This record gives sequence, structure tokens and C-alpha cells, in this order.
Amino acid sequence: MQTKELRLALVCYGGVSLAVYMHGLTKEVWKLCRASMRRQAPTGANLPPARDSEIVYQALLDSLPGLDLRVMCDIVAGASAGGINGVLLSRALVEGHDLDAIRSLWLEGADSDVLLDKAAASRPLSKLWAIPLVWWVRRRGLEDEDKAEVAAHGEVKRKLSRFMRSRWFKPPFSGAAFSGLLADAFAAMEKGERTPPLVPRLHPFDLFVTVTDYHGAPQRLRLNTPEEVTEPEHRLVIGFACPGDRAERHLGPTPDLVFAARATASFPGAFPPARIAEIDDLLKRRDEDWPGRQAFIDRVLPGRLQPESVDLIDGAVLDNRPFGPALAALGRRPAHREVDRRFVYLDPKPGMHHDGSATGQPPGFFGTILRSLADIPRQQPIRDSLGAIEAISMRSRRLRHIVIGMMPQVDIAIDAAIGMRLLLFSPSLDRLATWRSRMNSEAAKATGFAFGAYGRLKFALVTERLAERIAALGGQDVGAVRVSIWRHLNAADANRPESAIGKTGPASPYVLFLRNFDVDFRIRRLRFLIRRVNMELTGADEATAQTLGKVKAGLYAILGPHLMCWPNAGSAQAAAGNAIADPASALAAMASALDLKGLDARSDAELVGLLATGLPRRLRRDLVAAYLGFPFFDIAILPLIADGNIDELDEIKVDRISPEDCSALAAVGGHRLKGALFNAFGAFFSRAYREHDYLWGRLHGAERLIDLVVSSLPAKARPDAATLGEIRRAAFRAILAAERAHLVDIPDTIAALDAALET
Repeated sequence: MQTKELRLALVCYGGVSLAVYMHGLTKEVWKLCRASMRRQAPTGANLPPARDSEIVYQALLDSLPGLDLRVMCDIVAGASAGGINGVLLSRALVEGHDLDAIRSLWLEGADSDVLLDKAAASRPLSKLWAIPLVWWVRRRGLEDEDKAEVAAHGEVKRKLSRFMRSRWFKPPFSGAAFSGLLADAFAAMEKGERTPPLVPRLHPFDLFVTVTDYHGAPQRLRLNTPEEVTEPEHRLVIGFACPGDRAERHLGPTPDLVFAARATASFPGAFPPARIAEIDDLLKRRDEDWPGRQAFIDRVLPGRLQPESVDLIDGAVLDNRPFGPALAALGRRPAHREVDRRFVYLDPKPGMHHDGSATGQPPGFFGTILRSLADIPRQQPIRDSLGAIEAISMRSRRLRHIVIGMMPQVDIAIDAAIGMRLLLFSPSLDRLATWRSRMNSEAAKATGFAFGAYGRLKFALVTERLAERIAALGGQDVGAVRVSIWRHLNAADANRPESAIGKTGPASPYVLFLRNFDVDFRIRRLRFLIRRVNMELTGADEATAQTLGKVKAGLYAILGPHLMCWPNAGSAQAAAGNAIADPASALAAMASALDLKGLDARSDAELVGLLATGLPRRLRRDLVAAYLGFPFFDIAILPLIADGNIDELDEIKVDRISPEDCSALAAVGGHRLKGALFNAFGAFFSRAYREHDYLWGRLHGAERLIDLVVSSLPAKARPDAATLGEIRRAAFRAILAAERAHLVDIPDTIAALDAALET
């Protein structure tokens, strides 16, 4: 069975009270990842029972013909309301916590009366003079849709009045109450049902939330004249990472996460800026500790003389669509099998302030100010981000074009060096080693001066990777380790690629260095061979396709140990601790830990076995030629990709999840979210609004995620429209059954959905 990974990089937009809707969306991402995890869990694993849409997702993944599709979310980036949901989702993904346990955070806690600062809240008879203003706002100062909702819902009328008559010119909502709700949510998740992590062991995970530093941190910039200037930097990203080099699955201490969620959603004017002191007070009231407090402050607020007094406000002020950090995290993502990488962005209300037409009248005074300061910066299109993603995909297409163009010339070089033996004889261990050495030498000679540049680039990349890994193992400064290793290798004449050409080339210090440490070349070669198998699969008959599928699975099995070489090199830790003074011992220990000679022997044996699995002779010859000819291609391509640091196979696709993209239940509604009312504050004023948005978030999330799974399948394996519709309806019914008892204020909506799903 073919194995494939659908990897999601989630970008969560801001949207104030639309956070409730986004909770529904992120819950479905969590449910889908839980369903995928269950399918890979060992037999007899102690797992809580699957519930509602999770059952449907698992049945969908189980039903795919000939394909083991694994779904994971390994990158999350969010701003404001999306940042809160991103932090909560990430904790659930990385540590196996329970998102079902925080339903009450949104349905009960995201209420204006709960969030109001007690010192700011009005009494029934306070600010009687403001009542006419409240009436004016209801009658004249609201959009027609908002006025209709006020007239129809007494709860909205009361809470809006209380909100309007609360303390003015200071934030009406309480930062301390907000932090307390977030801390309660994390505690509830920990007490809920636990599963194994939903991100595979040793696979990297990254979370980013954007915040805005109100005062800004001074940054020194180097110029020509003057030599240096200082400017304040207001944009700030708080990141959390689980590296792929250890088995521990821990996103970070809870206070770190509470502070990040609180800071990213400090909507200007509604909440006070977030400060470290607020979390200190919260923990003091609860008699709890903050492990690693100083390390966290040093990491997210470096160089601040008084970090406790730094004011952080809503991340959406400067970066409401944080694609940048998510794109940066793509580098060094290991791929043990074929990968379908998706960037999925959650946009609760596309074009929130765009009505699609111009009135012909110039904007008013206050409208211009408000739009320029708040709305326009938040709603800037993502064209630049899409351009960056398309540039990566374009480079992938360009490289394929280069490879295809080089193939005839490389085949000529292989025929000249090896001849008909490549076609007539099956590769054995001795033949493979001999042919590989010969083609390495031929590539170095045939490419002339280009080989010198390529050789030095490859040497530099390997040396940099060594310095970083040795410094991390030994706990030493990477700059000092880098200088020591470079000095040692230059003294040993290892940085002379021209020494690889000639009879004594295989024994040269340069070649020996690469044999001991160049893991990445071996990975690139195996990935190149997998791409060649993919090319041969196009148009292959069924029998050949089955054989190639086995070869492809075997190549991924060979690739796996290579991807774990650097993470598993911990036995060199003792020598790495003295790398600055004794680089030779550190390098020797690292070479022993990597053991690439032993890995090469095992890989060669497995590769020879794969190529003897009944492939037609001409096809076997083409695959062996791709493997042997890879040095020619690498000399041409490595300089083009050396700065990209992208380690996945295919182009990146972008998908959006929003109410506008969901049509399965369009006749019932759901495209108009209640949280979008009152300039996106609507859900704070009514539990019924929150229930409405939360339910539709789950329904929309289920519809779009099913579409995503289906779109990752080969065209011939995708279900027809009728089957797809039934899968969606099964998910909708499961969600309604699970939520019915909790959503008590929207009986009409649930009745309408029940009726629609019966037809």
C-alpha cells in the first residue's frame, strides 16, 4: 500500500469575537489529526473512544483504495483571535490534550459581562446621562443588520447598553479576567481525555503568534552613511518549537502559553496591553509557579532593561495574516514518505469591510481615521504571501525543467563510462560501488570549473551543519565552534575539491570528509531517485505501477535512517563539549556517531534488492542511471537551492477555509456569522450568537477538511459527487448529535439543520 502524508500548515487570522467560530474550525483540524493518529497507533494502545466527526474522518481514511494517507498539522501561526485558537490547538496537537474540554471557555467565558472589568462595569442606574447616547447608537450609529439584532434580542440590548455605559477612555474588558479564562482553559485541557501526541515522534512542530510592542524595541541598523541608525521595532513574533531531534513532546510551560495567547489578542481599546506582571499576579493568586520564567522573558523580550513593563497589544495591528513565520518554518522538514504540503488559512469573514461597491462620495472624517488606523492594515490582501509561496513552487517547477533538459547529456556520459553493462547486468553490491565511484569522478571531470565552485559550496554547507550540531550537543557558542572546525579542516587540506580528481582522489582529505559527514548529499540522491520513480509511474500499466510502488516504498524506507542521522548523533556529546579546544576529537566522535560507512553498506544492500524486484530491464536501467548520474544533476542544482532550505518534495498548495467556501448547507444559512456584528464584537453580547458561530465553525471545518483529504487523492481514487455528499452529511449528523445537548439557545438553527440532513 502506498503511503502519503497530508501536511497542514495552519494560518489563523484575527477576528475579535469571531474567535468562537475559529474554535469550531480548529476543533475539526484536531479531530482529523486524532483520526489519523488512531490509524497508526500500535495494536492494543489505550486510547479514549473516538467521537462524532472523528469517527467519520477515520472511516474516510480507512476507505481509501491502495493508499495509507496520514494527516498531520505541524505548523501553526496565528494573530489575535486566531492566535488564541492557534495556541490552544497546538497544545492539543503536541501533547495529546483535549479540545472538547474547553467548549465552555467560548460558550460561557467569551461573554461581555464575564470579560468586563469589575471596576469599569456599570450599575443599573449609573451614567444615566449616557442613556440617550446608547439610544442614538442603537438607532443611528449602527449598521442596519446590527440594529435588527438589537431589536430582536433583549440580551444583546442589555449587554450592549452595559458595555456602552462602562468606564470610558479606558479599556472596558479586564486583562486579568482574560488571563484567568485562558489559564482555566489549559487546566481543563490537561484534565480531559489524553491521547498520544498527534504530531509523530521526532517530527518538528512550530507555533507562532504575532504581537505588537506598543513602545517598540530599539534596533540598530547598519548603513553606509551614517554608519548606524536606531529605529523602534514594533512587530514581534512569539514562537514555540518542538525540535525533531528529541522524543519529548512538550510545547512549553502553561504560563508561557497563557501570556502568548493573552498578548496576541489584546485588542486596542477593548483590553489593556498585556504585561508580564499580569501573569505574575495571576500565578500569585493561584499559588502556582512559573518554571522557566526568566528564560522565557529573555527569549521573547531580549535586551529589555525592564521587561516586566513592556506593553504588548494585538498582533493583528501589524500582522493579521502571519504567513511569513509559517513559511520560514518549512526548512528542514523531514519527509519519510510522499508529502502533500498545504498552507491552510482560516479567514472567518473575508473582505470584512468591503461591500463591493463605491458610493461615489468621499469618506467621512472619522471614517477615514478609523479605517486607516485599524481596518485597512488588518485587511490587507495576502498577495505578497501567495507570491512567496508561488515562488517556492515555481522554483520546484524550474528545477524539474532543468533536470529533464539535462537527462540526455547525462545518459550519454553514463553510456560512455559504463556502456551496455548497465543494461545487461543487474546491479550487485560490488558493481554498484564501482559504478558509483566511476560516475562521481566523471561528473567532477566533465563539469570543469563548475565543479570547483560546487565542491566548495558543498564543503561549506556540510561544515556549517557540523558546527551547529556539535555546538548544540556540547552547549558551546556556535560561532567559536565554527571558527575552530574551519581552521582545523583548512589545515588538513580538506577544503580542496580539485583533489578529488585523479587516481588518488578517492583517498583525498576532501573525499574522506564528505564520506564521513555529507548526509545531505545522500538524502538528495535518494529523493532524486524517488522523483524519477514518480516520473516513471506516469502512464505506467497496472503491473508496472505496482512494482514501482514497491520500489518507491522501499526507497522511503532507505531514506528514513538518513533523516535521523543528525538527531541520533548524541553519542558525540562528550567530545562535542571540548570542540573549541580539540576539534579533531569532536569530528572523530561525530563521524563515529553518524557511521555513514555502515549506513552506506546497508543502504546499498537494500537498494540492490529493490532493483531486483521484477522491473523490466529498460526501466531498471533508467532508475540505476538516475542514481548513478545524480552527481551531474547535483552540481547544476545545489547552487540554486542552497539558500532555500526547503526539504519537501512537491509544490506547496494553498487552501482557504471560510464561510464563503462552504456550500453543502448553504440553504440553511451559516454564511453570515453573528460574531461579525458590531464591528466583529457581536458574539460577546449573546450566548445564542456564540452557539451559532461555534456550530457553524465545526460544520464548515468538517466540509472543507473532507474536501482537502479528497483533493490529495489521485483523480481516479476520488469519490464521486454522491459519495462525497454522503460523507459530508455523515460528519454533519455526527457533529449535531455531539453538540445538541450543549447548544440550548439555538433550537431553530438545529431544527433547520436536522430537516436539511433528512432530505
